[in-house]
Amino acid sequence: MFGYYLIIAFFVGIVSMLNRNRVVRILLLGLFLAIQTAITIYAYFHLNESNTIYFKFDALGVIFMCVLTLLSYTTIYHSFIYLQHRKDSSRSQSIYFAALIILIIVMTCAYLASHLGIMWVFIELTTLSVAVLIYHERTPLSLEATWKYVFICSIGITITFIGIILLSIAIQETEITNFSFKAIPDQLLHVSASWLKMIFLFMIVGFCTKMGLFPMHTAAIDAHTVAPPPISAFISTTLMNVGFISIFRTYSMFAHTSILPWMNMILFLCGLISIIVSAAYLLKVNHLKRMSAYSSIEHMGIAAIGIASGGIGYFAAIFHMILHSLVKASVFYQIDQFHRNFRTYMINETGNYFKRNLPGAMVFLLLLIAITAMPPSGLFVTEFWIFKALFTSGHFFILVLALFFLSIAMYSLAKNFLYILFNQTKNLLPAEEKPNPTETYSQYILLALVVYLGINPPAGMINLIKDAVINLP
Repeated sequence: MFGYYLIIAFFVGIVSMLNRNRVVRILLLGLFLAIQTAITIYAYFHLNESNTIYFKFDALGVIFMCVLTLLSYTTIYHSFIYLQHRKDSSRSQSIYFAALIILIIVMTCAYLASHLGIMWVFIELTTLSVAVLIYHERTPLSLEATWKYVFICSIGITITFIGIILLSIAIQETEITNFSFKAIPDQLLHVSASWLKMIFLFMIVGFCTKMGLFPMHTAAIDAHTVAPPPISAFISTTLMNVGFISIFRTYSMFAHTSILPWMNMILFLCGLISIIVSAAYLLKVNHLKRMSAYSSIEHMGIAAIGIASGGIGYFAAIFHMILHSLVKASVFYQIDQFHRNFRTYMINETGNYFKRNLPGAMVFLLLLIAITAMPPSGLFVTEFWIFKALFTSGHFFILVLALFFLSIAMYSLAKNFLYILFNQTKNLLPAEEKPNPTETYSQYILLALVVYLGINPPAGMINLIKDAVINLP
């Protein structure tokens, strides 16, 4: 079944690139969304089934595949709005949507890969496909950001490849060298701790590039700044989820070896420094998209700390990534409308958004509550669980530091959001056009889902997350 999905979906992507007719483009995108939805439903009802040697519908992959499929609908919808207002040529739109389709396909493959080498290949393909989208506006800044993104991500994925080579050397003495995620943990039991530490360090540093964790957190900042807002939404959500899955799978492979406490220390450092860096930059940032990018780094740090905390922290980290995807996608969808209203992304050149766009301002107010993890945001629940895991595992120093710098980040976000909403700035540029309230509906739906999932998470989702963490200590 998965093989058929790949063939048909790639074919739709190629035809989309060649097509120049708007009606046909809409039909092709509708067909692709139907195919993506069908494979997601099929995967959910065929859990833990391997359709090929290299892909498996495991719980972790299916969870993020569901998030990807949902956000594919909203991202394609907002991409139409974005392109319509830019009045891009038919050729430019064809390239945009073809690259977007390919990106969704390769992210799906990265989620479901059951082989370390295959996952590595598709992670690299996400870099190449999203680079086309980052460069869509064809400006000098977008060219620079695209090259930076490709360069840093390529370095990161190369570092991971070195780790994979070291892994193959370390397990060559075993009778069978199998790089499937199911077989690797048994082979690692025969490897010395020094080798395990070196392998894990190389792999985790490389994968941090995609997740947006320190020390490779800089990869996506410029990309967020210049990419079309719907693509920034994907970079900050589903693409960072690719990095999270790769780190989670790597952690799971090594979790039953002697280096578990050392791995937790590394993730604590990566997560905590990511929060500190984001808090420091949020204090002085003036660009709305960069602010949202640093906010994503903060949340990635929280998720990394959740994994390292163990216990309920495993569960909370996955749940946190799901809810963060819904919140941060809403942020960037609204930012596109915000930009058309103020003709700028600079926060100090805006103000009184309630008067200029009431539906959009209400979205920003709800986003402030959601992104800072205040009740009734579901992120409040996941962060509470992560802090509980830190407390029960005795990591009080990390808990205090994380809470302190998160407070700084919350203050910075609140200050900037409230400035946009209420500041009585004079001599603002007139809006390009009167905002259409229907553009905010997707954000209201996603934010309502964030509240609902936090209060009453469905049993199916809970079972999937439990299945994903069942083998962890």
